[in-house]
Amino acid sequence: MKFEFAQHFLAHQKAHESNHGAADHGRRDALKKIGAAGAVAAVGGSVLGASPAGAHDHYVPEGGPYTDEMFDVEAAKAGAWVPGPYGPDDQRGSFNELTPERTARAMRKLDLTKPVKSYQMGEEMYNGFPAFPSEPPRLHEMYCYVFGYEAAPGFVEGGGIQSGTTPLGANELTGHEERFAENFTFQIATQIDGLNHIGIGTTYYNGFQGPDIAQPLGTSALGNEHMGPVVTRGVILDIIGLKVHNGDTDSYFVHNGKPVLNGDYRITVHDIEWALNRQHIWQGIGPGDVPILNTGWTHVKDDPGLYLSQEPGIYLAEARYFADRKVALVAGDTWGLETLNPDVTGTGAFVCHQELITKNGIRIGESFVCDAAVADHAYEGVLVATPENVPGATCGSSAPVFLAQPGQTPHLHNGWS
Repeated sequence: MKFEFAQHFLAHQKAHESNHGAADHGRRDALKKIGAAGAVAAVGGSVLGASPAGAHDHYVPEGGPYTDEMFDVEAAKAGAWVPGPYGPDDQRGSFNELTPERTARAMRKLDLTKPVKSYQMGEEMYNGFPAFPSEPPRLHEMYCYVFGYEAAPGFVEGGGIQSGTTPLGANELTGHEERFAENFTFQIATQIDGLNHIGIGTTYYNGFQGPDIAQPLGTSALGNEHMGPVVTRGVILDIIGLKVHNGDTDSYFVHNGKPVLNGDYRITVHDIEWALNRQHIWQGIGPGDVPILNTGWTHVKDDPGLYLSQEPGIYLAEARYFADRKVALVAGDTWGLETLNPDVTGTGAFVCHQELITKNGIRIGESFVCDAAVADHAYEGVLVATPENVPGATCGSSAPVFLAQPGQTPHLHNGWS
């Protein structure tokens, strides 16, 4: 997904710097217009005063045990990350944490005596959906194919595909199918990256070598066939809601009436712990869970240049925080999960993907839409995903579902600041 990152990012730096100034000016203007109360309303939060001092037992002090120290690239290429955390022949990575017992525990999070809502977490796909640049390009271009009758005027001119107009059989069967452009890929919009997606040099998860596994029709190891269905505890971490709640107007802007984290914003371990506290999720994040970061970035996809120029996200300390907790996958509502801010990343390119996927076998979920669940304060529930069972594929793009129940308006507990 990210192989042309360096050229793309460098080419966009100048534009990004000028756009950032414009975005900052626009952000301040928009905030003046809607005010703090309007921004709070847009994320369904409320501004509350401080509470008594204290902290919950999952709190990690800012600057705590997780660091941004860059891993040793040459050592990793030479096998320092082999074997992986689940043994020398493993191809499932942290999906090994998805045990029947944990699925049952997740299901018990729901009060089945009350209604359970199903929240669609997939982006709405459309022709031209903004996708990270590559050559040839990633595309979602779908066209309707008609057989058995003559479509209306303008159908073919608009890209539709007319097949024969004679129905099949005495029963006069007709129908429709979809057809895709040549470069259709699962690697666009909502997806769960596979363990064959990102490596370090030729080395992939658990020591598999790219030249050994890359086959004309997919990879011979680490592909989608090793995923299986996902039914586990999901926890939405409403980072943009937290920032609005705290009145931290320098960390976000307003786009189409929606608050959105700044494109260069780095989500910290402290932000994550703060969000857990504010949302009263005292159990914290643990093995087999799916943390989902809500940043609001999905709301800027109507501006593809802005959408792809940057994204708010985590960096190495946060990746290590989640890896230490043996999560099943880490997801977000952005297109690439991690910050691209060069003040944070230096010359690195998508190093969190390597830290999570290549080293720890933890898959990454991208473009998980959280809006409906967050509006209901439904932060903890059951995440259900069924990646396409396509051997050798590099990700699953079927839309995940979040099963949860509306909750109470969150607030920071015990005087966090």
